[in-house]
Amino acid sequence: MLDRRNFTKAAFTAGAVLASPHALADTLAATRARNVVLVHGLFADGSSWSEVIPLLQARGMNVTSVQNPLTRLPEAVAAAVRVLDRQDGPTVLAGHSFSGMIVTEAGVHPNVSALVYVAARAPDAGEDYAALAAKFPTPPASAGIVYDGDEGRLSEAAFQRDFAGDLPMAKARALYAVQQPFQKTLLAGRTTVAAWRSKPSFYAVSTEDRTIDPGLERFMAKRMRAKTIELKSSHVSLISHPHEIAGLILEATASRA
Repeated sequence: MLDRRNFTKAAFTAGAVLASPHALADTLAATRARNVVLVHGLFADGSSWSEVIPLLQARGMNVTSVQNPLTRLPEAVAAAVRVLDRQDGPTVLAGHSFSGMIVTEAGVHPNVSALVYVAARAPDAGEDYAALAAKFPTPPASAGIVYDGDEGRLSEAAFQRDFAGDLPMAKARALYAVQQPFQKTLLAGRTTVAAWRSKPSFYAVSTEDRTIDPGLERFMAKRMRAKTIELKSSHVSLISHPHEIAGLILEATASRA
């Protein structure tokens, strides 16, 4: 109930905003996230965000790219949480590919104001992602995974064709050179929560994706009711379409959980 004292306070605040043409803009600007935490997926490292980072920094964002250990899901989530702990206010958490698992789990962190998924996994709490993916066509990149014991990586041919197919060959080869192997145990992890059920979410679908089926990406984006964009891109839209991805992240900075 709005009593007289609160009504007077509200009226005074509204009057102050109306009296100053910049007051409302300043108030809104103060509520925007100024921090962005980026997480990479399989077959990559933190440098996979190198095209997006300077675009965000040019807009005044404080950006950190997490080095995901790619060992076990709890360890990968813990690496992201340590970075989120260091943020000094509202933070957009963005993940590419497998790291959508990390975003979904770590995104409940109180500093996280919005989530951005870039051609990323977006499971529900406790969901078997492999079983969900099996309902859609198997992406070609799956056949290109090779294992040395419990350590997996993508073959160079599959990397260039199915992971980074819309990049110049020289760029794709440079990215292949920094590919980090993952442990099989990582793939067995399941999220215990689904941050997208409580945080504003955004999703970038890659329509030419050969690593995660585009139909599965659309399903996950629709299920979470995410603001969705579609890019004619390979799996690495964060490299081939950095301006669009940076734009989606900047849009997310205006959201509040």
